[in-house]
Amino acid sequence: MATAPNAHAPLAERLRPRTLGEVIGQQHLLGEGMALRLAFESGQPHSCILWGPPGVGKTTIARLMADSFDAQFITISAVLGGVKDIREAVEQAQAARDGLHPQRTIVFVDEVHRFNKSQQDAFLPHVESGLFTFIGATTENPSFEVNSALLSRAAVYVLQPLTEDDLRAIVAKARAIDAVPAIEDAALDRLIAYADGDARRLLNTLETLAVAARREQLDRVTDAWLLRVLGERMRRYDKGGEQFYDTISALHKSVRGSDPDAALYWFVRMLDGGVDPRYVARRLIRMAAEDIGLADPRALRLALDAAEVYERLGSPEGELALGECVVYLAVAPKSNAVYKAFNQVRAFVKRDGTRPVPLHLRNAPTQLMKSLDYGKDYRYAHDEAGGFAAGENYFPEGMAPPVFYEPVDRGLEIRIGEKLRELRRLNHQAD
Repeated sequence: MATAPNAHAPLAERLRPRTLGEVIGQQHLLGEGMALRLAFESGQPHSCILWGPPGVGKTTIARLMADSFDAQFITISAVLGGVKDIREAVEQAQAARDGLHPQRTIVFVDEVHRFNKSQQDAFLPHVESGLFTFIGATTENPSFEVNSALLSRAAVYVLQPLTEDDLRAIVAKARAIDAVPAIEDAALDRLIAYADGDARRLLNTLETLAVAARREQLDRVTDAWLLRVLGERMRRYDKGGEQFYDTISALHKSVRGSDPDAALYWFVRMLDGGVDPRYVARRLIRMAAEDIGLADPRALRLALDAAEVYERLGSPEGELALGECVVYLAVAPKSNAVYKAFNQVRAFVKRDGTRPVPLHLRNAPTQLMKSLDYGKDYRYAHDEAGGFAAGENYFPEGMAPPVFYEPVDRGLEIRIGEKLRELRRLNHQAD
């Protein structure tokens, strides 16, 4: 069981929860009857991915899981580590398993998305054999950043940014151990806005304030003193305490609403607020796919190019390319037809189950497969009139062909819609 830290430990370590009940936030996972709480109470650890923004408790939850199961806890940083660290973790897990007093092992990989495919694959045999329980922490979507083989062996838990109430509770805990002086309401509001759901950022800022307050022998943090000590980085987060996610929402909605001036305004507001431009670049790529789609397929390429330009030039030069992308996306024709179709298909497949691939659509690389009629009667579209096999069915047998994708009458999708209507007419004619 973890012991309480001494008074000289960093504030984040002194306030780190020692039991599940001390965790602030993430009650959608840790509350009574919720998924992670049930996992703790089961007595059986399982491999998982903790996905969420920085400073929301991923490492804390992993440590608590190790304490709960009396397991050896091994941490690997994917930023600094490699296969050598994985090999050492395996040896430590084997020693714990085969020792005089056998012990479970939990291997925690921070920033797991930084490991490449071969490094992630190195965990697979040991996860499958049960040598250790794997817990990965990531700020990136694991669907894209974690190998499917590893992802299929781990539950994914989505952690949320801490709420204002959560952050205020953390400040109260710091005050309870006299780690920081009293804070007036206006200063506290500014601190909460600046932390933006990130407990680590809040605690680091509180620690900075505590040191400065002791040096100046202050017993109360005022808003004016806070601004003087922490300067511009705090000032950027005032104006009513708008939250970071509200600002990116305003940018996204301005682009979706085809207002380039408003979109540029919110983009620059985010830069002025100290946002990592790479985050904006990722969101612009998402906007191009979600809100413009096939109405202007060039938008996605331009968003990717803008992200690459920023990587090459950095700030401030690369920010202009992102600004150019913001304007282009705002004035581009809009369509969420592919976005809607994709979500509909995901929902359909989830509730429909797995239907077998029809024989005529299966590949037949071997003679045995050919003898089983794999690929039999498949119509090669290039050999058909107009390069289209009218009347051919590409859905599983017995499944009424649904229509998921319905182009809008804007941009390139006008022509796509005309093409689809003609192909459907030919299919109907061939029935």
